[in-house]
Amino acid sequence: MPDKALKSHRQASLELGKLAEDLVAQWLIAQGWEILQQRWRCQWGELDLVIYTANPASTQTPLAFVEVKARSSGNWDTNGLLSITSQKRDKLWRSAQFFLTQHPHLAALPCRFDVALVSCRLISGQESRSPLLKKTSVDIEIGKAVTIDRHCLTLQQYIPGAFD
Repeated sequence: MPDKALKSHRQASLELGKLAEDLVAQWLIAQGWEILQQRWRCQWGELDLVIYTANPASTQTPLAFVEVKARSSGNWDTNGLLSITSQKRDKLWRSAQFFLTQHPHLAALPCRFDVALVSCRLISGQESRSPLLKKTSVDIEIGKAVTIDRHCLTLQQYIPGAFD
């Protein structure tokens, strides 16, 4: 792949990743979570989402690090799940540890690692004019497609405590 095409492909992947993270963040907010950080970076890697719930009645772990995987249809790795190798889990673990050293007030909280799997496809010009796809206010639900910026995205699965 020529350099220019490779850069274009990388840019498209980064754009898609951001859209998927935004979709998952909106869904998490609707579930009662607060987004503490999005795309937090350190020397070990990146944490896509760091979320918190202060609801004392909740049975959920109050702090979670969320890895978002976005894939197009026909992918080879089960919507991104197979890409979370032991090396990837180690990077996420080190990144989370470093995050907690930077935010000591959160360090004593129980935490977990969640995984969100998002499928997507680019929408053609004719599809994007469809009145059903032009909704501006949509509820995000697992398994329900929504359209964001010429992409049809579906939160396929949310796995709490994926590394347990």
